[in-house]
Amino acid sequence: MAQPMTQSSGRIRVVVAKPGLDGHDRGAKVVARALRDAGMEVIYTGLHQTPEQIVNTAIQEDADAIGLSVLSGAHMTLFAKVMELLKAQGADDVVVMGGGIIPEDDIAELKALGVAEVFTPGATTRDIVGWLTEHVTAAGASAS
Repeated sequence: MAQPMTQSSGRIRVVVAKPGLDGHDRGAKVVARALRDAGMEVIYTGLHQTPEQIVNTAIQEDADAIGLSVLSGAHMTLFAKVMELLKAQGADDVVVMGGGIIPEDDIAELKALGVAEVFTPGATTRDIVGWLTEHVTAAGASAS
């Protein structure tokens, strides 16, 4: 399989994060493994990360994308804070996608905040890998 490429590191670099108090990371680990198996570099931050920790990791790791997994219901607050911090750090070219238990009614508002895509239960790892490969190009610039 061809490696998903970026100019900066040769492969798409993705930070997969579990923000907030959510303690369930099975889905995030499944997605992280699928991205890795597709040839991407994956940095999994573990449970209970603050938005500040996530953004700092993305900047330090020169990530092209951040994948946030939220099951706690705090998605509006957590996503908004991550987007605000990326902008404040001048890293708003990092593509942010999310997944988890996110009501359909909230997806449009998340996208208005700058979240590029939201994957809800039922999305396959193939869908996520395909979307990321198609929409993330050199140094985190969105392809669309």
